Amino acid sequence: MTSKLNQMIASKYFSFFVTLALFAILYGAGMAIYKGFMRPQVFLNLFIDNAALIIVTIGITFTLIIAGIDLSVGAVLALVCMVLAWLLANTGIPLGLAVLLVLVMGTVFGAVQGYIITKFDLQPFIITLAGMFFCRGLTAVISQDTIQIVNPDWVSLASYRIDLGFGFVSIGAVVALVMIAIAAIVLGFTKFGRAVFAIGGSESSAALMGLPVFRTKVMVYAISGFCASMGGLAYSLIMLTGYNLHGLGMKMDAIASSVIGGTLLTGGVGFIPGALIGVLIQGVILTFISFQGTLSAWWTKIVVGALLCVFIIMQAFITEQKSRLSSKSSMEDNNNNPPQAATAAQ
Repeated sequence: MTSKLNQMIASKYFSFFVTLALFAILYGAGMAIYKGFMRPQVFLNLFIDNAALIIVTIGITFTLIIAGIDLSVGAVLALVCMVLAWLLANTGIPLGLAVLLVLVMGTVFGAVQGYIITKFDLQPFIITLAGMFFCRGLTAVISQDTIQIVNPDWVSLASYRIDLGFGFVSIGAVVALVMIAIAAIVLGFTKFGRAVFAIGGSESSAALMGLPVFRTKVMVYAISGFCASMGGLAYSLIMLTGYNLHGLGMKMDAIASSVIGGTLLTGGVGFIPGALIGVLIQGVILTFISFQGTLSAWWTKIVVGALLCVFIIMQAFITEQKSRLSSKSSMEDNNNNPPQAATAAQ
């Protein structure tokens, strides 16, 4: 019984199931306390309100899996919102071209950061911190005032709702869920995904196996930049403005969501559906506060901070259990095959 429990704890999906159970408990508590929680639209609103954060968290998860980090995602999101608003307000270019330009801008920026980090073997924390300052400053240079988005096509997209029969979802929520599905498939069923996990486990070992470490790391940061750009588009659909303080603190929310969802900060372990549940947990806490009516929204940060500490401690415990099981397995193999061990020693 103890052996099975240890193996279950050491499973790479253990953190995900803990996160899922926590979400179910929180949502169940909400339904028990507030009748409004039972409405299907309340659940769907978690995806509508957090579409941008879900998308940004996908990119952050990729970087954390390779034992990196990207602190620039919130600033890239703000820059995308600002550039899109400026283009639509001051130029006559078509909406589709403006959207394409900001997506390319964010992706290229992420790829450049990844190239610098990998080529010169620099700490991703420092390079992406510099990238954060660069993008946030550039956003303020474009305009320190709010730029309203009044393009009729973009406003129409922002107000469009997809009727599900029992509720509705926004375009941003649908995009977020599609990207979650694509990211899960890429990480779970492609050579690129396996290379990402291998680099996170041990970059030197991945290089010795002949994996394209340089290219993969650059692509990971390009994906993070693309997700930040796409998150900026989803955010602009909600805010319909460009403003230099958009996305402030979103990088930390994304990192917390990914870690709560089971991604190891040391790399090599991550699960995209878990990152989604991590975002939804933050959404449930904020919904609790909204229903309660008297608490400050800052309580969301307090609770998420506490959960983050708990999950980091849990990750350390899981890592220790895995090491213990690995050592035990090695000892059993040596005991079961003493002649081979002796021969190898000679």
